[in-house]
Amino acid sequence: MAGIERMDFAALDWISGTLSSPLLDRLMTAATHLGDNGAVWALAAAALLLMKRTRRDGARMLLSLFLCFLCGNLILKPLIARPRPCWLRPEMPLLIPLPGDFSFPSGHTMTSFGAAGALFIGRRRAGAAALVLAALIGFSRLYLFVHFPTDVAAGAVLGLAAAKISDQILDLLWPSGRGPS
Repeated sequence: MAGIERMDFAALDWISGTLSSPLLDRLMTAATHLGDNGAVWALAAAALLLMKRTRRDGARMLLSLFLCFLCGNLILKPLIARPRPCWLRPEMPLLIPLPGDFSFPSGHTMTSFGAAGALFIGRRRAGAAALVLAALIGFSRLYLFVHFPTDVAAGAVLGLAAAKISDQILDLLWPSGRGPS
């Protein structure tokens, strides 16, 4: 086992051995489902698109979600093809259905940080709350033993990068003060 993988498993073993409880089982399962398919973030973006004063924030979030899907699910996961920790240790009981796609990067974490970071760029207070939720969703992936810490860390960094890139693209396509009404 490589050094990074050994450290990843040590962190996962610590989480499952130290933090596991029936209350956290329920909380982490609920948190992870909030990140399923980026749906909660897409709904938030759609709601922001409905109001003129938040339309740019919604557009930035949707663009960031698209970039996360493209980069994470269509390019990096199949290219890197990293097995999930639950595949490598099938004896670990899972609280959610066994995921069928590869582990790196964490898509739940990437889309959560991508959308939350995009919101933070335009709406600091709401974005800060969204970043806390993104961190909870990311941690839930570790707690539930479906991602390695490096998958989650990479997902967070890539998601924030997607948010920044989305903002830059939006600045080119939709300069401040102009754009769709």
